[in-house]
Amino acid sequence: MPPIDYAATGIPGLDHVLGSGLPGGQMYLVRGASGTGKTTLSLQFLLEGARQGETVLYLGTSETEPEIRRIAASHQWSLDGVTLHYHQIRQADEEQTMLHPAEMELPQTIDAMLAVVEEVCPSRVVIDSLAEIRVLARDELWYRRQLMQLKQHFSDDHCTVLLVEIPPATTPSTLDTIVSGVVELHQTAPAFGPDRRRLRVAKLRGEDFFTGYHDYRIRRGGLEVFPRLRAADYRRQMAVRRLSTGLAEMDTMLGGGLVEATSNLLLGPSGAGKSVLATQLAVAAAERGEGVLIYVFDERVHTLFLRAAGVGLPLEEQVAAGRIEVRQIDPAELTSGELSCAVKEAVENEGVRMLVMDSLNGYANAMPEERLLGVYLHELTSYLGQQGVTPVFTMTQHGLLAERPDQPFDLSYIADTVVLLRLFEYAGQVHKAASVYKHRASAHETAIRELSIGPGGLRIGAPLRRFQGVLSGSPVFLGNSLAPSPVDTTADDG
Repeated sequence: MPPIDYAATGIPGLDHVLGSGLPGGQMYLVRGASGTGKTTLSLQFLLEGARQGETVLYLGTSETEPEIRRIAASHQWSLDGVTLHYHQIRQADEEQTMLHPAEMELPQTIDAMLAVVEEVCPSRVVIDSLAEIRVLARDELWYRRQLMQLKQHFSDDHCTVLLVEIPPATTPSTLDTIVSGVVELHQTAPAFGPDRRRLRVAKLRGEDFFTGYHDYRIRRGGLEVFPRLRAADYRRQMAVRRLSTGLAEMDTMLGGGLVEATSNLLLGPSGAGKSVLATQLAVAAAERGEGVLIYVFDERVHTLFLRAAGVGLPLEEQVAAGRIEVRQIDPAELTSGELSCAVKEAVENEGVRMLVMDSLNGYANAMPEERLLGVYLHELTSYLGQQGVTPVFTMTQHGLLAERPDQPFDLSYIADTVVLLRLFEYAGQVHKAASVYKHRASAHETAIRELSIGPGGLRIGAPLRRFQGVLSGSPVFLGNSLAPSPVDTTADDG
């Protein structure tokens, strides 16, 4: 078979979803409700063809030429090299003719469009939209017959065509069997935050494309598609090593430190020290010369710097040196697909070796409709592990002292290591405690140790062997009645 010429769409991410672009010389359908970006996508497709030196044609039936130029100007595009033609469709006066409008106006409309095509001889064509043509058809059979005529003509000229359609409200579309591919654009309005837009390639005949929904945004400059992260595409075997946390006692609790490329969860109530411990891990990685990326969801970057300086962690200095990057995220403005693409870009192009997300609760609370957020995080952690990146997540448990079942989602089954932080009261004071709840990579210490945070930094004390009930929040002091346990470690089976 001769090699296939692919027509790149010029849309970041969409060509990746399609595989290599759209196979040339065929007809495709772009379907979506008003406001989903169909015209913008179509113009980007034509502009990419013009950039490559192709002759391109925009046939409009719903948008006039001034309106199209206004859309292009809003994206700061020049339409030089794009031929614009607006065809105004007029229905026949039924009081003055014995013919149905479909028998008179529809063939005339199709012939007029083909006459423009013959004059321009384009290699790319957009017909925007089919809604006005559909209203002329007396039935679906007649409508389909006229579109088959269009398809045959464009196929003979080896022209790549985009048909733009608003989904019919009553009857299903008949175009899916005619065209070689279907790109669906969807828009939903969440309870809070901006509209969410998702794209799906429903069909691409003879090609291996990326199925499922992919987030996209319409920005100044056009559509930007964020392909769904698929960890299976990045599987590989790699050697891992132990990473010091910068705290000798914490390394002992973990059986030698964190394990590279494994996911780590710092779990506990608000105020237990999760963010400070995550910052400690980030600074320790930066001091080893590794690139670190910190996503902050719940607080301002300025507050993070102040807290780190207050406990003696040189976070701001590491940021200034370029070893740590801190990104302030408004979760209401971010989709899971956009975040995964940003992380992938940082890992593959910026050399990030540790990712810190503080915290997952702020992200989850801003996305109440994202029921599969746990599955998304599983895919993200799998990808990071296969790239040799060590992710660190913080997650706040509801309730001051004890775990409650109404968590926004469960990440503990995904994490390879879970460090449990607790608050407990003793002698009229609030104390902090740390323990390794789970560590898949090796044996670890099971003892509960007191955690103190002060101007001198983080300090982890000796195991609290003289207390019982620390995790409940109200421990009992046992005095000297309890002898030290001879076994401090256990192998965790996950």
